[in-house]
Amino acid sequence: MQLIDTHNHIYLPGFDGDRDEVIQRSMAAGVRRIMMPNIDSTSVAPMMAAGERYPGICLPMMGLHPTSVKENYRDELAIVETALREHKYYGIGETGIDLYHDRTFVKEQTIAFRRHLELAEEHGLPVIIHARESLDLIIEVIRSFGPGRVNGIFHAFPGTAEEAITVIKLGFMLGIGGVVTFKNGRQAEAAIAAGVNNIVLETDAPYLAPVPYRGKRNESAYLVHVTDKLSEVLAITPVEVADRTTENAMRLFRL
Repeated sequence: MQLIDTHNHIYLPGFDGDRDEVIQRSMAAGVRRIMMPNIDSTSVAPMMAAGERYPGICLPMMGLHPTSVKENYRDELAIVETALREHKYYGIGETGIDLYHDRTFVKEQTIAFRRHLELAEEHGLPVIIHARESLDLIIEVIRSFGPGRVNGIFHAFPGTAEEAITVIKLGFMLGIGGVVTFKNGRQAEAAIAAGVNNIVLETDAPYLAPVPYRGKRNESAYLVHVTDKLSEVLAITPVEVADRTTENAMRLFRL
């Protein structure tokens, strides 16, 4: 099987002690590409360093994570815009709106998210969307921006089966990872509604490790457990899950 991890923060300090070994395990498990979404100005340098150390494997994306949107968000966006002009990136993100812990900057998050949509359209890149306790608002922003103008992934898709159909109609795919293996989760229902042609695989490493590693550090090698679960949920073979989701990712990121 050949797999693509469409969302992985392999550049974070939690991998500093064994990053080479993590990459080797990922390759052994069939992972051929690891897409790296940016967080903010502090993560650009380590992300780019990972891309340089593992060329053709770790591929960078550029954006401002919604939880990093504070009073200085315009300065952070300026860094994003400059970076996009100066280097090659494969996507816009991680962006979106996160209202789980703090709603102080919801207005600023919304403005920043819309700017990311503009940048995605301007650069012809897919947008990677973080939607935590904010799915309705994000859908509203995309609709007001104009459906069909951008595409991308709803990372760690948090919605219902009905909401999955909605975001697919807006031109987006579902990012499915370790959450689909959790008991009492609804991501499996969303995956069934979406179908394998509208799904890409992800880890969000080092977060959201699948069963049987739940609660531990996640890594791309664990995508095989997501593949197995989706095989069960969608009633197709693991190889078909791998092939179809890899094709989806390659097409989306123009790999």
